[in-house]
Amino acid sequence: MKTFKEFGIKPTKQGFTGDKIKISKILNKEINVLDFKIESSQFKGKCLHMQIECGERKFVVFTGSTGLIDMIQRVPSDGLPFSTTIVEENERFEFT
Repeated sequence: MKTFKEFGIKPTKQGFTGDKIKISKILNKEINVLDFKIESSQFKGKCLHMQIECGERKFVVFTGSTGLIDMIQRVPSDGLPFSTTIVEENERFEFT
């Protein structure tokens, strides 16, 4: 019988690394967005998952912010990674 290892199958997408951090902890701080994905939320709507770097550490941020989801979907395919600051404007989060 063959072992799974003999098939040579590798994961197609790596998971994000780092501790989960609340968006409130990185508001108004310069961050680097390294990667992102948008998935269906377990609550309602969509959920943005971002792999970020703040200082020398990597973190994972989850948010249902429709403003951030809309803005990040318009980043060109060759636009990652990018540097930004997330601010709260009129009770909505935005990239600056």
